[in-house]
Amino acid sequence: MTDTISRLRRRTLLGGLSALLMPVAARADAPLRIGTIGAGHVGSTLGGLWVRAGHPVMFSAREIAGARSVATGLGPLAQAGTPQQAARFGDVVLLAVPYGALPAIGAALHAALAGKIVIDACNPYPWRDGDVARQAREQGAGVTTQSFFPGAHVVRAFNSEDMSTIDAEAHRTPPLLGIPFAGDDPAATRIVAGLIRDAGFDPVAAGPLSAARLFQPGAPGFEADLTAPELRRRLGLPS
Repeated sequence: MTDTISRLRRRTLLGGLSALLMPVAARADAPLRIGTIGAGHVGSTLGGLWVRAGHPVMFSAREIAGARSVATGLGPLAQAGTPQQAARFGDVVLLAVPYGALPAIGAALHAALAGKIVIDACNPYPWRDGDVARQAREQGAGVTTQSFFPGAHVVRAFNSEDMSTIDAEAHRTPPLLGIPFAGDDPAATRIVAGLIRDAGFDPVAAGPLSAARLFQPGAPGFEADLTAPELRRRLGLPS
């Protein structure tokens, strides 16, 4: 199977070449197919922002009726499916479930997600998620999530802000709200940075996946509500 990153690189290259022939105002990156695993507050908020940015999104949930209710009203770019269908559909797949569900989701979907970009927006809370959350808080949520999805390109992003903040601050008058992200694959992190921009925010690269602990619950970058330059200073990153 062709790796998703390779396909997206070719798509970006072709899009860049064709953009040279377009008026500046008409230039745009090629849309990405996005699957959401979870269609609650996180999945519906982020998926809705990406639909409005022109990306086809398949929402999924344990009960497909919940995913259908989210997709309804978002127009022809939104659809609903099972988690397995969303995993197969997406060039990029968003994890938007309680952190304690990730081991089981990884066991069920890791083969379908191998080679794909997986955005982890889940936060570990020991009071809710038990031992797996304690493990994630100790060794870092990013590297823990990667262990459940071998072969996927995991990028931590959109976990650092409450979705009510995301909904309220998307595409605000500049300066935009800074959103930190971290991952080990440079191509995957570039694509996720683009999706952060498409959602209406300013991406802040924190470094490799191990650096995601800088913006997990209890860390300096969690719910920081800062502009990108302010967030870089808070995290001790180069300006």
